[in-house]
Amino acid sequence: MQVAACLATGVRRAAPQLPVVLLPVADGGEGTVDAAVTGGFDRRTAVVDGPLGDPVRAHWALRDGVAVIEMAQASGLGRLPHGHLAPLRAGTRGTGQLVRAALEDRARTLVLSAGGSASTDGGTGMLAALGVRFLDKEGHDLPCGGGALTRLAAVDTSGLDPRLRTARIVLASDVDNPLLGPDGTAAVYAPQKGADGEQTVAPSVGWWRSSPGTGALRPAGRPICPGPARPVGWALRPWRCSTPSDAPVLTCCSTSWVRGG
Repeated sequence: MQVAACLATGVRRAAPQLPVVLLPVADGGEGTVDAAVTGGFDRRTAVVDGPLGDPVRAHWALRDGVAVIEMAQASGLGRLPHGHLAPLRAGTRGTGQLVRAALEDRARTLVLSAGGSASTDGGTGMLAALGVRFLDKEGHDLPCGGGALTRLAAVDTSGLDPRLRTARIVLASDVDNPLLGPDGTAAVYAPQKGADGEQTVAPSVGWWRSSPGTGALRPAGRPICPGPARPVGWALRPWRCSTPSDAPVLTCCSTSWVRGG
């Protein structure tokens, strides 16, 4: 909004006769909810888990059954206590709690902006808050954070919130990196969250264990279904795999659209 206001000031000085309408936009990171509110959405507030489990007040937006959920509001770098980075311990559970709050408010379309997170958990914390279980080989639930994903052995989607089966999901992201490899999400974005070279291995291993073609994991006993190649897109795959083929699920980024089912 500040940028838009400054631009408007310049336009009015140069051409005072021109009408100026301010309409800020966001790229899927910090400020996405604020941009939605400026565009006419209603602001909502919920107390949810922050990246390290401490309670935080997070905002989301709602209008006509469409909810805008900003991951940075609940699970972002700005939510870390004292700004101390914790790439392998930080989680995204609070984002799932925002999704649940939107479902309680009868949202039918969920726009999830995926930028600015403090975590390398690939969105597993988000889905855990919505009923999905991520298990080790002994059948125990994994703790929060990307560091635990090296022990990922099974995904149980049987407890997934049933309201998600009929929801339309839009993933708002401004990147299209592949999931794995030298240009993959862990290699490129984990360092932004404080991970060094060695610390990028843990989330990569966990994501690889559930990637198509590895044969390492089958969510809830079902075949792995393809999904968008970004961490949160990866996490949405159990969601997609648990959704009827005729449900209006849509995932997207700024450069590609993938029809669900």
